[in-house]
Amino acid sequence: MRLRLVAVGTRMPGWVDEGFKDYAGRMPRECRLELREVALGRRSRGADTARAVSTEGERLLAASEGCLRVCLDVRGAAVDTAGLSRRLAGWLQDGQDVALLVGGPDGLAPECLGAARWRWSLSPLTLPHGLVRVLVAEQLYRAWTVLSGHPYHRE
Repeated sequence: MRLRLVAVGTRMPGWVDEGFKDYAGRMPRECRLELREVALGRRSRGADTARAVSTEGERLLAASEGCLRVCLDVRGAAVDTAGLSRRLAGWLQDGQDVALLVGGPDGLAPECLGAARWRWSLSPLTLPHGLVRVLVAEQLYRAWTVLSGHPYHRE
């Protein structure tokens, strides 16, 4: 099974790329974490924001084709580490690739939210999209360490 973080935006600061790579590199082969970036929808003065979000949604859905989709959404379910590790265990058992969708500055398209099997909220706070990439990678690594009995996570 592969975990695919599909995120809107293609130019992140170096610390974001390094943080994501660090945690993704710690994941085991049977639960590899990869990043797929999709371009922002075109935004300009007077442009239709809904159209940009819709374009991003089409790109996110195309990049996550064939995967179980999880949307990162502030209105989604908040889970603790144990809850996320149970989710990860279920995904591993099912064997289907999982795509975690991260929207752009104006959020996820309704089509993405509708296609999601689960909506996950990292926090009720608004987080920078680059930080979300690092947080998701770290939390997935932490969930895997719980499942494998690795001492990284402590209660």
